[in-house]
Amino acid sequence: MDMKVIIDTIWVLITAKMVFFMNLGFAMVESGFARSKNCVNILSKNFVVFAVSSLGFLFLGWGFMFGDGNPLIGLKGLFFASGLDNSPATGEAYKGVYSALSWTGVPMWAKFFFQLVFCGTAATIVSGAVAERIKYGSFIVFSFIMAMFIYPIVGHWIWGGGWLQLKGMFDFAGSTVVHSVGGWAALAGIMVLGPRFGKYVNRRVNPIPGHNLSMATLGTFVLWFGWFGFNPGSTMSADPVAISHVAITTNMAAAMATISATLLSWALLGKPDLGMTLNGCLAGLVAITASCAFVSVPSSLIIGFAAGMLVVLAVIMFDRLRLDDPVGALSVHLVNGVFGTVCVGLFSQDKIAGIASGSGLFYGGGTKLLIAQLYGVLGVGVFTFLISLVFWLGLKYTMGIRVSLKEEIEGLDIGEHGNSAYPEFYGRKPAYTFIDIKGE
Repeated sequence: MDMKVIIDTIWVLITAKMVFFMNLGFAMVESGFARSKNCVNILSKNFVVFAVSSLGFLFLGWGFMFGDGNPLIGLKGLFFASGLDNSPATGEAYKGVYSALSWTGVPMWAKFFFQLVFCGTAATIVSGAVAERIKYGSFIVFSFIMAMFIYPIVGHWIWGGGWLQLKGMFDFAGSTVVHSVGGWAALAGIMVLGPRFGKYVNRRVNPIPGHNLSMATLGTFVLWFGWFGFNPGSTMSADPVAISHVAITTNMAAAMATISATLLSWALLGKPDLGMTLNGCLAGLVAITASCAFVSVPSSLIIGFAAGMLVVLAVIMFDRLRLDDPVGALSVHLVNGVFGTVCVGLFSQDKIAGIASGSGLFYGGGTKLLIAQLYGVLGVGVFTFLISLVFWLGLKYTMGIRVSLKEEIEGLDIGEHGNSAYPEFYGRKPAYTFIDIKGE
């Protein structure tokens, strides 16, 4: 096997494992922003969702996303990732073609694993937005639907030769495919579920603080680290120039967004709110994801600065709209996923990071590219929101999606799982005591 193929494959698998590690980051952020009585429920959802995504993407998702078909959906090799590999040719090494003798390019199963961890990320975005009041079983079923249908169909449009790719839309690492898809699905879920008990009373917004900001901070560091697999890994090739450029634009956007979110929250709230700071960092990472290979480092600073501002304003806006999002997933992933996608049309430059993207609006004659990006935002938004709304309503009127008021007040840890993250301080007593075990 060619040495370049070996190196590229190792690079793809290492960065995919970094993205897999982001599951820990999401679990820590979401559980930290939730109340202690729901901690086990959040952790369990974040753990199980990747297993669910793995099975759903294998059963049908990969075929719908990359199987040969039409501009709307893949139709061949639907089951168990069978059929020909029609995955996108982002980098020269992302053109794997199987023969009876050898692989040329990165092997299909390496690409499958890389795409799988992205699919899992889209599904886990929903978890935090619907936290503290959704039935565990209903969330699992919706996660299967996300992995098998919703995420793969949008992915086909943009990365699998679909109609948005044909229109010239670019989304390098998934501001739309991953983040806004998760955000639109979460928005539909929030609207069907309704707010948590006591969140909005007599036109007042009652803050419901999370129980462990230390955990949320550690989780954000994990996600920041994992994004250096998420974005640079999307080159699908160990190209030194490309991965270096993508890494630095990713980091600079996150850093600038962290500062701008902190400053704006300080100005508006009177104190530098840590939750806003953490979500500011994540907003910068989401916003740069679509354009990280196509924009200059100074442009990444502008994108990050705006993303940090947007996330603070969006959190306030969604509360005023009475859309209860315990972790700020809509503000981070939906709002900045849309913003980041548009930024490709505003800031991209020719052949940045070795990948031709066309010129952005600020670099002369980028109107066509900007229009393509707007087509993508609109098309993906309408489809994902409406199809998610249909599935959420279907679950509501069949198996139900919301726990009882009694269970919500007592906490989902006991009601849904029968245990507690902090049994010494909250929840039921242990099933056995030391004295019982010793027979004394």
